[in-house]
Amino acid sequence: MFIRRSLLVLACVMLSACGGVDPHSPLGQRKAIFKHMLNTSEELGGMLRGRLAFDGPRFSEGAVKLDALAHEPWKHFPEVKESDQTSATDEVWKNQARFQALARQLEAATGELVVASRVQPYDISRLSPAVQQVEDTCSGCHKVFRNH
Repeated sequence: MFIRRSLLVLACVMLSACGGVDPHSPLGQRKAIFKHMLNTSEELGGMLRGRLAFDGPRFSEGAVKLDALAHEPWKHFPEVKESDQTSATDEVWKNQARFQALARQLEAATGELVVASRVQPYDISRLSPAVQQVEDTCSGCHKVFRNH
């Protein structure tokens, strides 16, 4: 009976290791960062579009968080594609110069969002274009470098 249970537990552990992405791998780390970026961006956009109540200080904190996150995922793209589980297209590795240029554009756009979010009183008409620029930059990169 003990051996049977031990084998069952071992099988469950082995199966749970299959199919997942190692959270410590470059792929796992960048996926986690991109997920945080998406959640933060959605919150900011939700405040501007009326899906969430606008909270100026919270918006400003979110802009700073998004800017910090925007500088992080690029270091988790190794020189050679490490997995077929990635949503990144092969273009990431074939056209590194363009990929890095778009990464810098995102960093600049989130930096501009931080600047806009510090101006008081908070003005949605001033913040909306900055958020739109971030969203457009993300979308532009996804069109070339992400499998949808």
